[in-house]
Amino acid sequence: MRVYDKSVIKVNASTENGRVVLDTEGPLAPVAKPIIKRINKIFLEEKPIYSDEENIIFSTWAPPMPGDIFKRMISAQVASILKKRVPDQFSIGITTHCPYDCIHCGAAGTVADPILTADEINSAIDQSLDLGSYYIAFDGGETLLRKDLEQMIAKVDKSRAIVSCFTSGFSLDEKRAVDLKKAGLFSAHLSLDSPDETEHDRVRGREGAFQNTVNGIRHFVDAGVLADLFVVISPHNIDDLDGFYNFAADMGMQEMSIYEIIAVGRWLEHEDEVISSKDVDRLGKFQKSMNSKEDGPRVTSFPNFMGPDEFGCFAGRRWMHTTAGGDVLPCAYTPLSFGNIREESLAAIWERMGKHEAYNCSADYCMMRNPEFRSKYVHTISEGTQLPVRLDKSMH
Repeated sequence: MRVYDKSVIKVNASTENGRVVLDTEGPLAPVAKPIIKRINKIFLEEKPIYSDEENIIFSTWAPPMPGDIFKRMISAQVASILKKRVPDQFSIGITTHCPYDCIHCGAAGTVADPILTADEINSAIDQSLDLGSYYIAFDGGETLLRKDLEQMIAKVDKSRAIVSCFTSGFSLDEKRAVDLKKAGLFSAHLSLDSPDETEHDRVRGREGAFQNTVNGIRHFVDAGVLADLFVVISPHNIDDLDGFYNFAADMGMQEMSIYEIIAVGRWLEHEDEVISSKDVDRLGKFQKSMNSKEDGPRVTSFPNFMGPDEFGCFAGRRWMHTTAGGDVLPCAYTPLSFGNIREESLAAIWERMGKHEAYNCSADYCMMRNPEFRSKYVHTISEGTQLPVRLDKSMH
């Protein structure tokens, strides 16, 4: 099956034993070979979350294949080969309100006054699609507190992107899960800080948080929304990997995604309490071990996926995040604004970001783990400053 067709390069997809294999032809095929080989390695060595005779869904983060959105994903990969920046992922904050008081909240201290309207959010998403995005994520605060979430999801062009949301599961009931599915929600990333109920509630600062997540997962699974357990790993919970995985498996979830804790927001003063390179290696081994099993959820470890052996840091290169106040950041964890969607187009901001010295080149791993980057940019944030810090538009 032809999934990308240009004069200089064509990409074909076939299946072998239920796994997708890509191959290329055309003048630029040799140039594309390294990244295609990398993608094939992932497809062949790691299990998808779903497959049948007609479709394969590799992850809650990736579109079904074959299909038009999968073609857009391949187009974005080819663009990266040609040194063209495409924001594969576009996440947008739709509220700053949250029922919890998490000790590691990365959004703590941000101000959005007023919060983006549905029309402003819809416009930003449409602009991101025009830039090539194929994965749209609604973020918060707690996304379920927006009563118009279903309407915003329904507005996303499903021929160009899959739609997900980040949530704790707070207040979700059976009817709303069904309504979100009908609106076109592809996947839900449900956060958990500990497989132990008491510890999770402590981290969230609210009794009952664990049970809210359990209820939310059940409703999404029953409604047919793909459910991903989103785990932020720190030195405090890295020994609970098996517990997290068993929880996801017991709940019937399709995936467990691992992100690393970032020293930002309430964790800004805890730079010594982040994971090490040795921990990242451990996460990679855990992913490989779990994904070699025929049954159980798929594991995606982003510190590895966005590491030097795979695709490198996505921030400002393949990922763009907009806060609930309209500021556009390289990612949800980098408190640097390159502009505001209320003042100019997303395309202009994306272009400016790409010209900045920190983002006009590749990065082997998360920029926020880079001491030089943090010293130059993050440490300039004075105590009490409301994030994100808006950069001078002349800074390239």
